[in-house]
Amino acid sequence: MSVAAESPSPSLSSLSEDDDFADILDAELELASAADSASPGEPPGSPSDDEEEEEDEDEEDEEEDLVVELDAVGQGSNKWRRVEEHHQDQGTATRPEEDAIGSVKDAEIKICPPHPGYFGGLCFRCGKGQDEDVPGVAFGYIHKGLRLGTSEMDRLRGSEVKNLLRERKLVLILDLDHTLINSTRLHDISAAEMDLGIQSAASKNDPDGSLFTLQGMHMLTKLRPFVRKFLEEASSMFELYIYTMGDKAYAVEIAKLLDPGNVYFDSKVISNSDCTQRHQKGLDVVLGADSVAVILDDTEYVWQKHKENLILMERYHYFAASCRQFGFSNQSLSEMMQDERESDGALATILDVLKRIHTIFFDSGVETALSSRDVRQVIKMVRQEVLQGCKLVFSRVFPSDCNPQDQIMWKMAEQLGAVCCSELDPSVTHVVAVHAGTEKARCAAVSKKFLLHPRWIKACNYRWCRQPEEDFPVPGLKEDKGKEKVTEDATCN
Repeated sequence: MSVAAESPSPSLSSLSEDDDFADILDAELELASAADSASPGEPPGSPSDDEEEEEDEDEEDEEEDLVVELDAVGQGSNKWRRVEEHHQDQGTATRPEEDAIGSVKDAEIKICPPHPGYFGGLCFRCGKGQDEDVPGVAFGYIHKGLRLGTSEMDRLRGSEVKNLLRERKLVLILDLDHTLINSTRLHDISAAEMDLGIQSAASKNDPDGSLFTLQGMHMLTKLRPFVRKFLEEASSMFELYIYTMGDKAYAVEIAKLLDPGNVYFDSKVISNSDCTQRHQKGLDVVLGADSVAVILDDTEYVWQKHKENLILMERYHYFAASCRQFGFSNQSLSEMMQDERESDGALATILDVLKRIHTIFFDSGVETALSSRDVRQVIKMVRQEVLQGCKLVFSRVFPSDCNPQDQIMWKMAEQLGAVCCSELDPSVTHVVAVHAGTEKARCAAVSKKFLLHPRWIKACNYRWCRQPEEDFPVPGLKEDKGKEKVTEDATCN
């Protein structure tokens, strides 16, 4: 039987639905047996070496039987009675025990303190029932009824990080809706989409296609262009998780479309029922440390505790209902029979960013030990390179009664490496305005500074590179040509 110190802990996140908990219990039983065999001071009447070998063989046979029986976890409480009986045979619970001449005595109580976790309400190490609320988190997406205590989560996360770093991998948490896919309900399909036969096209469910019908859910789903190549390449650098605020059944169906061979996600599909805080996503349900986790999501406010891990995605609006939901009145991609380009769309762009983050994190030229590195610092550094060397002044972009430094656009520009200021001076490179008629905007035109719309900052934020300024003109510039020309005085310089 394996010695505890020599056996790596099983990775819960990588176990399958059929045999995952059997493996966990098997490992825990080995740990318990190793601990018992290493205890100093054997009681009187200890078996001889030959007897010990026979007992070890019997115990191994019992464990094999236990694993086989637990291979279909969740069929009833008699499986847990087997767990308790096995631990009782090892002396881990109080039971009557016969001595050499047939008398009965009580064995020593060895209920584990604290309990590492529970499965179906019973400690998966000692078999004791959960009789009170204990600190910990439910990991129902790994296996129904699994709950891990705080210390066990810390231990597993530490083990998982070591394994990941050994494989030169980080953790990547992927949102679904508007990030990897776009879905719509059948009754929300627009008349234009109906005329184009979008529902008929989706009903074919071509495995090599990108448009699908979710049977039983009355929904259509469109995969974002480049998503399959994205997952393939990202999986070589990251351990992949799905994390959605949708329900479990929906998340599982989408996972099957994205990963039909169950190569990338396995059981690592987290849905709204797994969240520990209402309307919030958290890394507390991910078996990976915050220091190695990167998040891709189109919604920032659901990650209030983990903004430093977040790469904000540009929303994917394919269906008309999705556009209407977010207040867009223009035609959807589906209605225009268009789509994002695979070569330079959102996922292709972010894949390049992820490659750069991965390369910097595992740079062998850095003196800091891998275990002490933090991917959040790498994300911050790469983001600050985007607008490095740019100095921005804002002209009537924010309400007059607010502090500009507190505004989202100001903070976003600073996070991208730009310097923001309130007054125009010769060192300013860009004037950000919503209309060309403001004084600062007119001065920018005269002094040959970049005059652009705030959308430029958002585009730079999504694309992680400085976007062409001429693609973001300010409305009203042509109308102002006939007005009095502003001379280059001190205000403009």
